[in-house]
Amino acid sequence: MGTQPARDSYDVVIVGGAIMGSAAAWFLTDLGFDGRILVVDRDMSFAKTATATSTSCIRQQFSTELNVRISQFGADFITDLRGFMGGDPRVPQLGIRNFGYLYLADTNAFADDLRGRAVVQQGAGAATRLLSRDQIARLYPFYALDDIVLGSINTRGEGYFDSMAVFEWLRRQAQERGVEYLEAEVVGMDVSGAHVQSVTLGDGAQVACGQVINAAGPRAGHVARMAEIDLPVEPRKRYSWVFKAEQPLDRDLPLTIDPSGLHVRENGGGTYQAGGHFGDDPAVDFDDFAMDHGLWEAAVWPLLAARIPQFEAIKLTHSWVGHYEMNTFDHNAVLGAHPEVSNFLFINGFSGHGLQQAPAMGRGLAEWLCFGSYQTLDLSEFHFDRLLSGVPQVEKAVI
Repeated sequence: MGTQPARDSYDVVIVGGAIMGSAAAWFLTDLGFDGRILVVDRDMSFAKTATATSTSCIRQQFSTELNVRISQFGADFITDLRGFMGGDPRVPQLGIRNFGYLYLADTNAFADDLRGRAVVQQGAGAATRLLSRDQIARLYPFYALDDIVLGSINTRGEGYFDSMAVFEWLRRQAQERGVEYLEAEVVGMDVSGAHVQSVTLGDGAQVACGQVINAAGPRAGHVARMAEIDLPVEPRKRYSWVFKAEQPLDRDLPLTIDPSGLHVRENGGGTYQAGGHFGDDPAVDFDDFAMDHGLWEAAVWPLLAARIPQFEAIKLTHSWVGHYEMNTFDHNAVLGAHPEVSNFLFINGFSGHGLQQAPAMGRGLAEWLCFGSYQTLDLSEFHFDRLLSGVPQVEKAVI
């Protein structure tokens, strides 16, 4: 890793080196791509990326079949990471702590929505179960459920995983296979003849490129504008709080999606992690990671105690702010080449579910570059064309 590119020309330049950029780079090498690949990121600590500030969980409870199947591949990749990486004994053998996601519906309309999603999920092979209020109470007696109509849960391939280990090994193996990582900022692009000819770095250096992959996370819209493309992806703040319970629960706490917008999950050792947003959800500045310290006592703690009375006695240990890369058009990924600037490719807009989708999306984009078409999952419904036609592929299960 350096601060100056080793060459003045690359076959693929990837803008953004967190999990999406590294997944694309790793799968390109895994599929035998023999070109030169450069990954550029403005901060190689990745400390404030969406990758590093996430809840590190995976789920199959989506509203579209394709998103279910994408996460199923993600679960396979996580649990057989060493196998995918050629049996490298340095690679850890990971698992998923399958406490599941528990969606709680407090209205008949939302309950009907959960029933419809369950049909889609089960049809794709997910182990989704619908739970009555009494069934939830028997399985998880610590909840207050007077307002709850229905629940939905899946405890197979759904829960916590070590996302930073997955990211680290995607990046590390990509580098070992010859991918160059550069700490620099892409500040411009030379576009002529409907083609990105080069990218400009912060120090003024220009790097010629065959293909450009936009893997810039919450900055994706900003990067797309360098190529004169309007991409409806913007940063949205998401808060996280870790707390310790005076009396820990006697069993794993599923990642509970409360109707209030709060979510909370097991963290281990008598600690728990809560997150969410409340009220308006405006776009924010790329560098705005300021914590609203009043939210904990004004909103979060009361909501936790109302849903789980045992959480009346808890102590906040730490908190942080991250960003979603929110696709404001339909809350779904944008993938593949731009229809006019044909060497500008997207892997953007995941709206909070990017970590779990990175393996399938990185693989799909690499297939498209290596073979000219998708070889496994057909990801064409995520193409940019739908933004131009105004026909969304809506994902309703956004947390």
